[in-house]
Amino acid sequence: MKKRNLLVLLISCLGIFQLGAQSFAFGIKGGPILGIQQWNSADRDPLFSYHGIAFIESYSETDDLVSVFLQAGYHIRGSAVRNQQFSNNNQLFKAPTIEYVFRNVGLSLGAKKKYNISGNSKAYYMLGVRGEYNLGTNFSGFESLASAFYPNDFFVRPFVFGAIFGGGIEFPFGELIGGTVELTLNPDITRQYIQPPIGNVTSPWDPSQTINVGERNIRNITIELSIGLRFLRIVEYLD
Repeated sequence: MKKRNLLVLLISCLGIFQLGAQSFAFGIKGGPILGIQQWNSADRDPLFSYHGIAFIESYSETDDLVSVFLQAGYHIRGSAVRNQQFSNNNQLFKAPTIEYVFRNVGLSLGAKKKYNISGNSKAYYMLGVRGEYNLGTNFSGFESLASAFYPNDFFVRPFVFGAIFGGGIEFPFGELIGGTVELTLNPDITRQYIQPPIGNVTSPWDPSQTINVGERNIRNITIELSIGLRFLRIVEYLD
């Protein structure tokens, strides 16, 4: 039901673009991401993953250097822990990489300012706001471990809100089709995960002792590189 509501909202927004602008551009883009998280203001190692986006934006043949865009996308947010070492029988071992993954879908709204460069290509910068809904995580894989030391789905915030800053280049392949390369920074304003302090937890290093696990506040920052196709829908009025 929640996925259907997101789809209905997207279709409604696309209808507003079509009725208000008539001519418009649309397309798909995606690529790799670099996910960074702050856990109580402490940085984690980056997560390398991917994202995919469908977009639509206003278009005017008389002034195509400013546009408003709407995007719907699937984004992997998160972080990782790498290069940890542990000792066993006086031997030093390297622990495997642990990834903390949040699978989000969301809508973004913003504006682009464009500049003509060589040929018919354009460079642009973009600013926007976004809201995302969490579809799930990979935390079930930590259930057999010392669970108090790993994130738990119970404390995941279903909705997060953030911003988009970035820029890119649009270049034509033909009259109605072109390509785009884009780099964006996507910081969250709200937290993806909030866990209160947990007391009297059995220590994984000494089972005869108990320790306290501090509060966890996790915020996402993601860098996304997008490569995509862009199509134009031109409406011409005939007398």
